[in-house]
Amino acid sequence: MSRLGTAYLRAVQALGQRIPYGTTIYERDWDVLVVLDACRADLLQTVASDSELFDTVSTVRSVGSSSSEWLENTFPGHPETAHTVMITGNTWTDRYLDADAFAALDEVWKYAWDEDLNTVPAEAVTDRAIALARRLNPERLVVHYMQPHHPFVPDPLDSDDGLARTGHHSNTANPWVALRRGEVSPDRVWDAYEANLRYVLREVEALAENVDGHLAVTADHGNLFGEWGLYGHPMHTPVPALLAVPWAETDGVDGGGREPDLHPPEPLPVSRVYGTESDRGRLESLGYL
Repeated sequence: MSRLGTAYLRAVQALGQRIPYGTTIYERDWDVLVVLDACRADLLQTVASDSELFDTVSTVRSVGSSSSEWLENTFPGHPETAHTVMITGNTWTDRYLDADAFAALDEVWKYAWDEDLNTVPAEAVTDRAIALARRLNPERLVVHYMQPHHPFVPDPLDSDDGLARTGHHSNTANPWVALRRGEVSPDRVWDAYEANLRYVLREVEALAENVDGHLAVTADHGNLFGEWGLYGHPMHTPVPALLAVPWAETDGVDGGGREPDLHPPEPLPVSRVYGTESDRGRLESLGYL
């Protein structure tokens, strides 16, 4: 980005830090919350017409324009996290979340990273979500998929180095930089982005068929395709297309059709919320304590 472009972004971000953002997820009704990373509301509204998962997709305002900002504004300081089990492929959790504040925090990206894809496959997140839903029966279950965020699994771009396997920086070779430089067309990126959403929605459908509860689908933030002259999802950026995220609802019913076989290499820490004698005995038998 040029110096002028950087100065412009910094000015927009300074404005964004003074503007109150949206409604936190805990102010809405759900038992299972599916978070699609970097999913634009208009994209899900278009794709949803081909899915039987939910009837309508509305729009809500996110509490952050990037994953780090969304995590920081959603969980720390909220007592509801003590009753929340979170399964996530998002690498920023290691920096912004306290595992002890949750009933359980399963950072799937730490052990199910696909070196060829340079991301966490959606299937891995689904497997862990089903397993923990059945074993812990939590009051709240958050399932954070990395898709449709790049890299685009079904249709990767040559200019994309994938995700950085850390919560401290992002790879500079990505679709948004290539798009800003004119190295790839908007249609090419949009088609790959859409294919990535369709890929993860198949896993969301599988999740809904294997967990019980009222299920909502949303996103941590959207993605800019040139709105306000910006691309991607910079933090503290109050652009409507970036903060407008989808909200759709359905009911999950565990039909028992999928038996997950993915397990973390070490027992997953479980908070004292599950601290009764009967609960501890059950968790010990399952290898969680």
